[in-house]
Amino acid sequence: MKHVLVAGVGVMLLMAAGPAAAHHSFAMFDASKTQALEGTVAEFAWTNPHASIQIDVPNASGGMDRWGVEMGSPNALVRHGWKSSIIKPGDKVTIVVRPLKSGEHGGAFVSLTLADGRVLTAG
Repeated sequence: MKHVLVAGVGVMLLMAAGPAAAHHSFAMFDASKTQALEGTVAEFAWTNPHASIQIDVPNASGGMDRWGVEMGSPNALVRHGWKSSIIKPGDKVTIVVRPLKSGEHGGAFVSLTLADGRVLTAG
């Protein structure tokens, strides 16, 4: 009987660990700074738990840097006027992010300005 109880508790702990591991902190982003990036959308992933944008940004050497931008959930974005088709690869955009503390090319989404001047936020 004791073995069954221990096994049952173990299974419950494993089941609870899955959702906890799936969500992560935004501590890797510098909440005290914003950075505007002008570039071309390489990819827009409308996925759970977080949508994301990959954007190619010209650099000082004449090349391109690929920036990864993490966004909110599609459900949250819809409440702020987003659609899964609102941007696509090749679109020219300006995106404002809270950059990674590490200095790598990535950030947390703040806002996006489309070529026609419309501004989209996450709330």
